[in-house]
Formats: sequence, structure tokens, C-alpha cells
Amino acid sequence: MGCNGSGFRQDHKKEMMAVQDSMDVLNGKWKINILTSLCYYTKRRFSDILIDIPGISNKMLSKELKDLEMNKLVKRTILETHPVTIEYELTEHGRSLQIIIENLTEWGMKHRRHIIEG
Repeated sequence: MGCNGSGFRQDHKKEMMAVQDSMDVLNGKWKINILTSLCYYTKRRFSDILIDIPGISNKMLSKELKDLEMNKLVKRTILETHPVTIEYELTEHGRSLQIIIENLTEWGMKHRRHIIEG
């Protein structure tokens, strides 16, 4: 695989499909932010994630966490406390995205500098 500019070949269709599958799972304004929050902390409560991500509503965070849980990227644990505490963490499969999140962070910082410095 690679982006070497050699032109699209028939055998790249599987790679293109894999990218599309990835984008389907990670698509949306908030999923990468949620995953990033969970990458930097081992476990997070719902309210902690809300604080980490300015602008996300309770309803949207709940929906996105359910989607990430359905895709086996996030694990939800209910603790027997009073009141009940719910914690979220990345699954082993979800942790496989950590290098991608780190690469996106690095690229984003470089890109910002590139745009600002002209």
C-alpha cells in the first residue's frame, strides 16, 4: 500500500474499500474527539468526556458512545456505587487506533504551523 502517485490500479480497490470501512466507523464530528479523550485517559466518566469535548451535547455524546460501543471500540462499565457510576474505556481493538490518533495529532500540529507560517 502507499500513496506514491503511481496511478490507481485494480488491486487498490480493496484498500479503497478498507479506507471507506474505516471512515464509516469513525465518521462524524465527534467520534475522533471521543476516542482521543479515551486515548489520553485510561477510563473516563460520561461527564469527564463532556468536559473534554467543548460543544458536544449530552444526547450526541450518548449516541456516539453507543455507536463506538457497537463497533467494539469502546467498553462501557457500570460500577455498583451509589449513585451508579458508568465508566468508558477503549477496548483492545479500540486501542489499536491510538497510533492513528497520535499521527493525526502530529499531522494536525504540523498542518497548523504550515498554514500559519504561510
